[in-house]
Amino acid sequence: MYPGTHAQTTPDKPAIIMGSGETVTYAQLDQRSNQLARLLHSRGLRTGDSVAMCMENNATYLVAAWGAQRSGLYYTAASSRLTAGELEYIVDDCGAQAFITSYEKRDVAAELLDRMPNVHTRLMVGGVIDGYESYEEVVGAQPTDELPDQVEGQDMLYSSGTTGRPKGVKIPLPGLPVPSPGSVSALGQMLYGFNPDMVYLSPAPIYHAAPLRFSMAVHRHGGTLVVMEHFDPVEFLRLVERYKVTHTQVVPTMFVRLLKLPEAERKAFDVSSLQTVIHAAAPCPVPVKQQMIEWWGPVIHEYYAGTEGNGFVACNSVEWLGHPGTVGKPLVGTVHIVGEDGEEQPTGEAGTIYFEGGAEFEYHNDPEKTKGSRNDKGWSTLGDVGYLDEDGYLFLTDRKAYMIISGGVNIYPQEAENVLVMHPKVADAAVFGVPNDEMGEEVKAVVQPVDMADAGPELERELLAYCKDQLAGYKCPRSVDFEAELPRHPTGKLYKRLLKDRYWQGHQTQIV
Repeated sequence: MYPGTHAQTTPDKPAIIMGSGETVTYAQLDQRSNQLARLLHSRGLRTGDSVAMCMENNATYLVAAWGAQRSGLYYTAASSRLTAGELEYIVDDCGAQAFITSYEKRDVAAELLDRMPNVHTRLMVGGVIDGYESYEEVVGAQPTDELPDQVEGQDMLYSSGTTGRPKGVKIPLPGLPVPSPGSVSALGQMLYGFNPDMVYLSPAPIYHAAPLRFSMAVHRHGGTLVVMEHFDPVEFLRLVERYKVTHTQVVPTMFVRLLKLPEAERKAFDVSSLQTVIHAAAPCPVPVKQQMIEWWGPVIHEYYAGTEGNGFVACNSVEWLGHPGTVGKPLVGTVHIVGEDGEEQPTGEAGTIYFEGGAEFEYHNDPEKTKGSRNDKGWSTLGDVGYLDEDGYLFLTDRKAYMIISGGVNIYPQEAENVLVMHPKVADAAVFGVPNDEMGEEVKAVVQPVDMADAGPELERELLAYCKDQLAGYKCPRSVDFEAELPRHPTGKLYKRLLKDRYWQGHQTQIV
């Protein structure tokens, strides 16, 4: 249940195959992750300390994650799409002493040089710039044997919340010796048939919770992981056929893009090797999932969970076909649907989804947010809204605090609102998700100009550019509409629902 184990039994077996063909064997994964563990230890990092990573999908990413995992460290995988300012906040907030990035991210890395006061070790993969050490040189010079008394580490990933900036989801270190089975590894084995013979295709950015955790679970089982540098529907099908992929995990946007391929192109590839296709991260439109099951057969599994790990709901194709639109039944934690009065709702009535009995977590450096995620019974919530049917299947009907999920990526609208209201021509702004056939949702801004005479295409272009100067592109509005006055209560509360509902007419729920 660890790369070191498989390095002994199947040293030459591919552990990682990049879409480009670059391969890392189990012997190499074990040796290289040991070398990073040795370097970090030599630089003073000890159990419970933190390292941050910001890279595109590459062959070193999971090597680095394993180096931290087997060192008893917290490791934060930050989005490779963030700006320097956004990264500066995360690197500082997580308490990282080491920062690993890539030559591809050199422009942002250069901006960060003087903005990481607590980081003493800066490593760059695939090339180097001033202020960074070559990852290959300094890590490659370390011994390849294991650290003595290895203990399991833990990821600390940043999840957008209901207020303020993203917060790190901090799960207590397990305090277990290496190797010890991980929770996702056990889940993968019991629910999805993870095994040493599996070939798992990961088409999403590794910095997301599910791709990172499931990929490492594949390595615990000794399977082969195929990693796409970027998702492309035709390339996805080609890789499935080439490597006889048995398992994969996608987001619904990928289903949409696959279904939009010409029929001849879809039929040109053999996907009969697929045994388990997992999807999560965003709700899947019912017609899309029905078409995918018709195409690939009843191999599609869905789950609903958060980075927080406080609960896990899942269903297979047969269950879903019997309850179209469901995200499944709880497998970890007990689901309670709670109304505004704090009482449990009857069957079929919507309310806030709470989990009882799931894993413990806290939001790093934010005790108020941690407290706000619990009720007086100690149950925890991600803030989503839904209901249970008479058979106990969970359905989602709304999202936490207007969180936007576009292409499986969580976007917190407050960040764009905070930027827009600082523009000299803007008096007020609201940002929320509106329907998008391919991405599920896209980011929309409704702005109240200081002078309504300024409203129009020219100001829209100015505001979009203003946002992109300060935020990662995916967080920025795709379009801006203008209103003479936004609907606010005298207390200042914005009635965002009144704005959002206009764009969701014709949809039975607020989820595409």
